[in-house]
Amino acid sequence: MSMNGEYLRVTPAELARAVKDPDWAFEYVMEIMETDGINDVAPSDARQLSTHKAFDAIAFLLERASFPVDIVHGGQTFTSEDWGYGPAKYLDADQVKLAAGVLAGLSFQDLIRDVDPEQMTAAQIYPLLWDEADALEWVRGWFDPLVPFFGAAAQAGEAMLVWLD
Repeated sequence: MSMNGEYLRVTPAELARAVKDPDWAFEYVMEIMETDGINDVAPSDARQLSTHKAFDAIAFLLERASFPVDIVHGGQTFTSEDWGYGPAKYLDADQVKLAAGVLAGLSFQDLIRDVDPEQMTAAQIYPLLWDEADALEWVRGWFDPLVPFFGAAAQAGEAMLVWLD
């Protein structure tokens, strides 16, 4: 079993309902993941997105870049229930908009500039494959879809549920 970073775009009304009724939110997430997971859609059209096992490396790289929003672990906790590896959190529409704006102006090359794979291994960045030659390119494949995904959510005025499963 592995840990995966997960996102779900939600409207402000859906976020309000999720905060009031976390059980509904969990069921809603499971429903979306079952139905949307079947479709191959562009990240800008997707409701749900996963960064799979790259979530920890993305968090590490964004922290190094002093990213203003914790898009990997989320902002506010809205449930005490464990959604896999801890409770789900959310980013409100303003946080999504801020993150989308910064992501749009951030290149992956800038994020990985001066990154030493040994440093990532020493910091125990999951999934501990940093001695492989193409490890950072593997991360790029999971990072790049975040840009259009967050951009579309921001343009729609949406919030985001964030969790690890």
